Amino acid sequence: MTITTQPHTRTALVVGASGITGSAVVDQLSAEGWRVLALARRSGRKLPGVRWIQADLRSATDLNRALADEMPEQVFFTAWSRQATEELNIEVNAGMVRDLLAALAHAPVRHVALVTGLKHYLGPFEAYGQGDMPDTPFSEDVPRLDVANFYYAQEDELFAASTRQGFTWSVHRSHTVIGHAVGNLMNMGLTLSAQAALCKHLHIPFVFPGSATQWNGVTDMTDATILAEQMVWAATTDAGVNEAFNVVNGDVFRWRAMWPKIAAYFGVEPEGFVDEPRPLEVQMAGLEPVWAELAAQHGLVESDLGRIASWWHTDADLGRNIEVFTDITKSRLAGFTPHHRTIDSFTSLFDRYRAEKLIPQADV
Repeated sequence: MTITTQPHTRTALVVGASGITGSAVVDQLSAEGWRVLALARRSGRKLPGVRWIQADLRSATDLNRALADEMPEQVFFTAWSRQATEELNIEVNAGMVRDLLAALAHAPVRHVALVTGLKHYLGPFEAYGQGDMPDTPFSEDVPRLDVANFYYAQEDELFAASTRQGFTWSVHRSHTVIGHAVGNLMNMGLTLSAQAALCKHLHIPFVFPGSATQWNGVTDMTDATILAEQMVWAATTDAGVNEAFNVVNGDVFRWRAMWPKIAAYFGVEPEGFVDEPRPLEVQMAGLEPVWAELAAQHGLVESDLGRIASWWHTDADLGRNIEVFTDITKSRLAGFTPHHRTIDSFTSLFDRYRAEKLIPQADV
C-alpha cells in the first residue's frame, strides 16, 4: 500500500529552504503542486504554492512563534550549523531537530525526512577517517562508529520525537551535494566554478587541489535534485517508512577523468595531482579583490567571493586520503530508481550559474 495525500492536504515544511538541498526540495514540491512552508532566516525566491517563514532554528522560542499556526503533514529537515567542536555540533544541530519537532507537536505531521551524510560512516570533522572504518561501498546496515557524531545525535532526536508524536521518519545519507545556493558553507559546484572563473581571468592553470587518493580513486557524488527526489519519495511511499537510505547519483568516477571535463567546460587548462595536495585556501588566497573586479566587469550578482566559494570544504572533500563511495542497492530495491550522470549534473549546474549571472558567460 502507498501512503497518499489528497491535494488539499499536501502541505510540507522545508527546513533550511534556502540551502542547496532545501531549495531543491522546495523546487520539486512546488512543481508537483504541494503547498510549501519554506523555513529559513530570510525569504527566498517566489514560487507557486510557496510561503516563506523566517525563524532562527537555534531558538526554541522563535520556532514556537513561527510555527504555532502551521499544520504541515510532511517535514523535510535539510539544515545544519557548523560549530567549532563536535561537542558544540551535537548541542546545536541535535537541538535544532529537537526544538523544531517539538514546535510541531500540535501539527498533523505524518513523516519527517532528515538529511545527514557520509560522516555517518567516516566520523565527524574531529575524528574524520580515523579508527576502524567500514569497507567501501558504505552500506546502511553497518553499525555506528564508536565516536560522538552530530549525525547520530540528530537521528536520536528524530527517533525520540517519532515515538512521542507518532510520525514516521526517513534518513538520507548523501555524499558531496552539488546544487544551487549562494552563501552555503558546503558548495563544491559553485566553488569550482569560482576557481575556474578566476583561473581564466588570471590566465593560470585550473589546478586540482586534492590528494593522490582522490585523484586516482573511485568516488561518487549527490546531485541536490536526486536527493530531493528521494526525500519526497520516502515521505510518500510505504517503502520509505522508518528507513535510512544512502543517496548518490548512481555513477562512479575518478577525478583524474572528471577534472579535464570540468576544465573543458570553462575553457581553462587542467592540471592534475603533482607530488602533494595544493589546497584552494592557498591557491585562491587574497583573490577577493580580483573577484570583486571580475563581478563588476561582467555584471555578476554577487561580488563577495566569500558567499560564492567555500574553499575549506572543497579542500576537505578532495583532500581525503581514504576511498569514499556508497552502496545504493537498498533504495533501488525499495523502488527508488532515478539515476544521474555526474558530469551532466555539473554542467547543468554551471549553465544555471551562468544564466543567473553568478559566474561569467562562456565567452569571457
